[in-house]
Amino acid sequence: MKLGVLDWGIGGIDFQARLKARHPDVEVVYWSDSGATPYGKLGRAALASRVAGVVRALCERGVTHVVVACNAASTVIGDPVLTRIGVEICGVIAPAIAATLDDPARVIGVIGGRRTISSGLYRDGLVAGGRRVISRVAQPLSAMVERGELDSPAVHAELGRILRPLRRVEALVLACTHYTALLGPIRRVLPDVRVIDPAAATLAAVERRWCLTGQGARDMFLTTGDPQATREAAHLAFGVTLPEVQRVTL
Repeated sequence: MKLGVLDWGIGGIDFQARLKARHPDVEVVYWSDSGATPYGKLGRAALASRVAGVVRALCERGVTHVVVACNAASTVIGDPVLTRIGVEICGVIAPAIAATLDDPARVIGVIGGRRTISSGLYRDGLVAGGRRVISRVAQPLSAMVERGELDSPAVHAELGRILRPLRRVEALVLACTHYTALLGPIRRVLPDVRVIDPAAATLAAVERRWCLTGQGARDMFLTTGDPQATREAAHLAFGVTLPEVQRVTL
């Protein structure tokens, strides 16, 4: 197996690090598409086309399976332009919904980017499972994490604004892989609420679905953005020191 991990930025680094801790022999090609328009700002057709282009580029590098570690991009993984590629793809939305439905909580909060929330995928999936859902757009948070801004007054102010209406929920779905970098501040605002971690849910899903074996080759980190900024953001957000990050174009 050679696994591709795709995110617009460094949110998927948390998933990559957890996967490697449990399956060190699996070779990973990580693609940060931060040189492209933020995925949440693209129309559906443009987003599906962009994600398909990245997936094809990963396949050209020998990738056999792809984890789309981005909620915005995961909203389009069923699009024909992607399914026609013929590679196995796992997004983060379906695993997070499944993990939430395994939790006994009946009242669920969901925080995510505007595209993710407006897609209705979390709401529809959880309501179909008999849950009551309160969704909140948390748009500024991923950009703050990308900047390494995790404990500033501005972060705490945004978290207070976003999370105050969710004080009565029983579980909170982090519908963006960036948000795990803010677990400490989130738990301070909602200390009695269980948090559904998308990276953990997605890792559990791919462990059930795929045979995670490999030859232990060196991982590759690619970005359409700034390689040094990618390394700095990964370290600040998740404490992960990346090796060389290569700039690529698409």
